[in-house]
Amino acid sequence: MPGLLALCALPLLFLAAGGPWTILPLGDSITAGSPDFVCYRGPLARRLAASGLRTRFVGSRHNAGEPEEMRHEGYGGKSVEFLAENIEWLYQANPADVILLHAGHNHFMEERPVPGIVSATESIIATARRINPRVIVLLAQVIPSGKLPKYAYIPELNRELARLAARLHTATQPVVLVDQASGFHFQTDTIEDLVHPNSAGAEKMAARWYDALLAALPATSR
Repeated sequence: MPGLLALCALPLLFLAAGGPWTILPLGDSITAGSPDFVCYRGPLARRLAASGLRTRFVGSRHNAGEPEEMRHEGYGGKSVEFLAENIEWLYQANPADVILLHAGHNHFMEERPVPGIVSATESIIATARRINPRVIVLLAQVIPSGKLPKYAYIPELNRELARLAARLHTATQPVVLVDQASGFHFQTDTIEDLVHPNSAGAEKMAARWYDALLAALPATSR
């Protein structure tokens, strides 16, 4: 995966002195979670806790019934353009060390949305870097969906997100592509709507984020 090897050489300046790594989950309903489906944040938090890696989720949003430490910036039904329009204030309030960005749903194939989604994604990263020049962005290729033709654009989007990550990544300002698409099967990994993860899908997403975080964050922070 491009960029992961370079992350091994990152200086420890990213970690706030004496504190845990702060992680901002950013996206739409797949990040926000719901009583109707399973969100990756729960299984990811359990994996991180078991690993000994010192992390803390941050964000302005908190779901009823979830532990306080499960905060996020997930917005059900909202597009990546919405996130780009609001990233200034929400990241100013929570300038996390790491952003987990999974966004690209909530469009329609007939809109030909891919250029706009990619442009908005780049805008999010640029704004985050301006606020926190040391931010690490883990950029997801989004999970596939069986809700067609609405989400028929997702394979094209994921190819373009890979190109964007390769173009924006630097050793000091990492943008790491996280492949949430391959191995995720909407037939078995989503609920009845063929969009949102079930428990198996959430575990798959958590595993991909976890592996990327382990590669991105130095062992000395454990």
